[in-house]
Amino acid sequence: MAMRTQFLVLLAAGALASPLAEAQSPPATISEGELLARLAAKLDSLAALDQFSGVVALVKNGSPIFQRVYGMADRGSRRKNDLHTAFNLGSINKVFTGTAVRQLAAAGKLDLDSTLARYWPDYPNPDVASRVTIRQLLEHRSGVGGDIFAAPRGGKRSDIRHNRDFLQLFVEEPLQFEPGTSRRYSNSGYIVLGELVERVSGIDYYEYIRRNVYEPAGMTRTAHFRPDSLPANTALGYTRGGRDAPQTAPLRSNTELLPGRGSAAGGGYSTVTDLLKFLSALRGGKIPGAPPPGIGVAGGAPGLNAVLVGGLPGGYDLVVLANLDPPAAVGIGEMVRRWLGGRS
Repeated sequence: MAMRTQFLVLLAAGALASPLAEAQSPPATISEGELLARLAAKLDSLAALDQFSGVVALVKNGSPIFQRVYGMADRGSRRKNDLHTAFNLGSINKVFTGTAVRQLAAAGKLDLDSTLARYWPDYPNPDVASRVTIRQLLEHRSGVGGDIFAAPRGGKRSDIRHNRDFLQLFVEEPLQFEPGTSRRYSNSGYIVLGELVERVSGIDYYEYIRRNVYEPAGMTRTAHFRPDSLPANTALGYTRGGRDAPQTAPLRSNTELLPGRGSAAGGGYSTVTDLLKFLSALRGGKIPGAPPPGIGVAGGAPGLNAVLVGGLPGGYDLVVLANLDPPAAVGIGEMVRRWLGGRS
């Protein structure tokens, strides 16, 4: 299905800003009142056209100043989204996976500049394992490619029930380029990193992230939920068929496009409250190996889009979670950044 590759979730290289960058954040170019008025008007307009469904939270210097909810979490039952609804994060989970890898490196259990083969000697593709380093996987410079949005041979997407199940979709493929010579976004590389976390720590990937990222931050509603057994107050995703589909196209459930469980590359769920707790934990230094608080990251796929931005000009943080196709959340994030005079 062509739509899979069109919506490869995005985490821009260099999205993790430096601590100095946030400390010297420039003043906003518009007043708080003007910002809030623009944001409310734009969201109301998009929601009226059924082009936004989700939650938006804007925080200034740690205090919420704008929290709005729009649309339905489940269109079939007419269940509305609310401030505590959990949404699929897409690629934002890569931040948590990268944090886990850096924690293990800081503990002396990983050397980021060693090859994959050192820690995974029986990796199914020996050529890849002997040439690719851990740091190259983290930085999307490994050359590891492949389509993690496919179904396993002879099976369905829902047959993928664990991070390790994604390996079969790409592990036999050759490298796309000589490691370290280029940068190309790699979901597959983060699948490999998730498995490495499990092998080196001796703890299941999902459990490791829960103990070492979510718990220290106080994130109680963040996890890799299974789409066939979602907990209460979780948003279902709805797609019009792709980024280029007409905005008037009918919406349909994205459930058949989802794997049986998300991965180290993405597909976990969280809430606005939990993501703001994550930013607070970054500022408080509560999570070893985590990025600095001036973070900017997004995730998107059919029927889901999410944005987390910290340290915007004027001391603002922004979380946008949507259960519609990109650019439902990304568009809002870019508008707010532009209004505040921030860089794209």
